[in-house]
Amino acid sequence: MLRGDLGAKDSVLHVSGGLDIAIGYEYAGFPTSGKETDHMRIAPLALLPFCLAGCMNVSDMAQGTRYHLSDAGILDHSETRRASNWRLQPDSSIYIAQGHFVPPGNAYPRSNVVAEEAFKGFVEYFPLVQRAPGPLGLDEAWNQATVAGANYILYVRFAAADDRIGSYDEWNSQRAVDRLGVDSSVIQLMVFETGTRYLVDAARIRSRGGILSIYDARPEDLLRPPLDEYARHLLGLSR
Repeated sequence: MLRGDLGAKDSVLHVSGGLDIAIGYEYAGFPTSGKETDHMRIAPLALLPFCLAGCMNVSDMAQGTRYHLSDAGILDHSETRRASNWRLQPDSSIYIAQGHFVPPGNAYPRSNVVAEEAFKGFVEYFPLVQRAPGPLGLDEAWNQATVAGANYILYVRFAAADDRIGSYDEWNSQRAVDRLGVDSSVIQLMVFETGTRYLVDAARIRSRGGILSIYDARPEDLLRPPLDEYARHLLGLSR
C-alpha cells in the first residue's frame, strides 16, 4: 500500500487511496544543501508509521499493544491450556464448585475465591449459572448439581499461589529480598456432564502479575480476567 519511487531529482511516496506525497530533492536552478537533502530523505520514513496506522482499527492496535506489554511483564499476563475444544450452549445450566485443596505457601487465599471469581465471569455469558456457597468434594458437588438441575459442573481448584512482597507493610513483615517481585497463581478447571459424569474439558490457567500492578496485590487478584476468557472460549467466542 506504500510505494516509494526514488530518483535523482525527487521522491514520490504513493499511499493507498490516491494520495501522493512528493518531496523534491533538487529543482532546476534551486539546488538544495546537503543537510536539507538528508532531512528530505528521512521525511518519507517518518510518515510510514502514520500511514500504516491508518490500515488498522483502534481496537486491533489496543489489543496488540496490551498483548506485548503483558508478554514483557509490564501488565498482568495469563496462559490457558485446554485439553479439548468442547463448546457449551448459551442456555446450558452450570454449577460451579471449588475443591477443599489449599495452595501451598503463605498466600492464604479465601477458601472459595476461585468459585466466586468464576461465577462473576460466567454469569455474564451463561445466564443459568449457580455457585456452591463453600468448598465441596467432587461427590458433594455432583449431588448439589443434580439437585439444582444443572447440565454441567465446573469444578475448580486453586493449585498454586505465590504472594510476593509488593507493599511497605509486607516488606516490614517479611524482610526478605528474595521475596520481592510479582505475584503468580495456577488454577485447574474441569467441566463434567452432570448426568454421565463425562469429563468434557480440563484446563490449567497460569497467571503472573505485571510491574504496574505490583503494589499491594494478591494472587487472587489475577483470577478474574483469565476466567472471563475461559467462559468466552467455552462459547466459541474469540474475545
